[in-house]
Amino acid sequence: MNPRIEYQQHQTRRQFFGRSGLRLGGVALAAMMGQSQTSSAAEQMNPPLPDLPHFAPKAKAVIYLHMNGGPSQIDTWDRKPVLADHFDKELPDSVRMGQRITTMTSGQSRLPVAPSKFAFAQHDQCGTWVSELLPYTAKLVDDLAVIKTVHTNAINHDPACTFVMTGSEVPGKASLGSWLAYGLGCESNDLPAFVVLTPTWSSGAAAQALFTRMWSSGFLPSSYNGVALRSVGDPVLYVQNPPGVLASDRRVMLDAIAKLNRRSFDQLGDPEIQTRISQYEMAFRMQSSVPDLTHLESETQETLDMYGPEVLKPGTFAASALLARRMVERGVRAVQILHRGWDQHGNLPRDIASQCHDTDQPTAALLTDLKRRGLLDSTLVIWGGEFGRTVYSQGTLTKDNYGRDHHPRNFCMWLAGGGIKGGLTYGETDDFSYNVASNPCHVNDLNATILHCLGIDHERFTYKFQGLEQRLTGVEPQRVIGEILA
Repeated sequence: MNPRIEYQQHQTRRQFFGRSGLRLGGVALAAMMGQSQTSSAAEQMNPPLPDLPHFAPKAKAVIYLHMNGGPSQIDTWDRKPVLADHFDKELPDSVRMGQRITTMTSGQSRLPVAPSKFAFAQHDQCGTWVSELLPYTAKLVDDLAVIKTVHTNAINHDPACTFVMTGSEVPGKASLGSWLAYGLGCESNDLPAFVVLTPTWSSGAAAQALFTRMWSSGFLPSSYNGVALRSVGDPVLYVQNPPGVLASDRRVMLDAIAKLNRRSFDQLGDPEIQTRISQYEMAFRMQSSVPDLTHLESETQETLDMYGPEVLKPGTFAASALLARRMVERGVRAVQILHRGWDQHGNLPRDIASQCHDTDQPTAALLTDLKRRGLLDSTLVIWGGEFGRTVYSQGTLTKDNYGRDHHPRNFCMWLAGGGIKGGLTYGETDDFSYNVASNPCHVNDLNATILHCLGIDHERFTYKFQGLEQRLTGVEPQRVIGEILA
């Protein structure tokens, strides 16, 4: 994981010997490098790094379900029955403890407590409490590890999304999917290692913008960028040949371009030229693999029914969830689904019900589908947002309507599948779901745990950039949440 070594691995013989001289050690090293490259290239277009995984992984793929905007933990996973006694009362100072709040509510004359209007019930053998908003997922809680005490540094959307996906609020860092593509490669030669889907949402509410830094490779080579499949029209722009151009014509053209690019690489030694060559080749292969991937009609009617009535409607969350299963089935390493519209500062009961209607049945179907195909044990599924919501109401509060502001102090996420012990909850919050009461989980603790499930030691998984050994989990100490591991 040293850029200088990677650069040398892409050098020609002339460049290598010109820099290192005709020493016997250099000759032996060049021979070993050449042998390694030849054998791996024959097996995988995008092989893993030589020293990865660090230990035997439980999972080999990740599906990350990101509810963009910050779903309310109080209305979904963090049951707080005592709040009914505090309806419309001021949030106690002993709970807030002077912690910062956003400018959207800091000017309110009151911070009235808003209990959830939704009923909770215990489900499955483990008895996890789940809101009535999630009836399908509730049936599968024996497979879930629900973390109730995730917390983050950021209080606004863009830095919080950047943080949860890259381990840092500072733009320019590599995303989780890019780290996995870089370190573990891809088992498919016909699809990218990291694919991103951005489905539509039905609540009608305005949604936060999505920035490509959430699936960017950052300082890693650009070949590890997430490939975003479009929800409308062709999944990939210009992936199909224009009228009158045959696949054989395209092959001849790409071979000619590759020769020119290799000549430039021989002269300049720029690794980004190799990236361009590999991307052209992947685009050619995707001309046949993407149409096959997106042909959902080939699924059985039973499977389609399981994902819900919108599964054959392009761009829906249901279609995206089924695509995610088909991708990991074909060897894609990381799939990221970003569902927008969860930023509910007002009219939360109405809008969160629409969001859950979009996602609940397809999410449960995805888990069930993976499980019955024998893929859940090797696929890590993650659900969550970038932060939670406040216990106090933003704007007018009634029994049936309220809004909630951003809340980074604690929020809920769940994990299932490869390497995860199902049927448990981790951590507890106070009676107001405002502070962590026990077992906190920082965002980068979560990232360390995700890497662990894939056989990666987060402290050893580094990339040198700007004089620093960069890590997904940052430079501060983080820990793997061992209590949720199988």
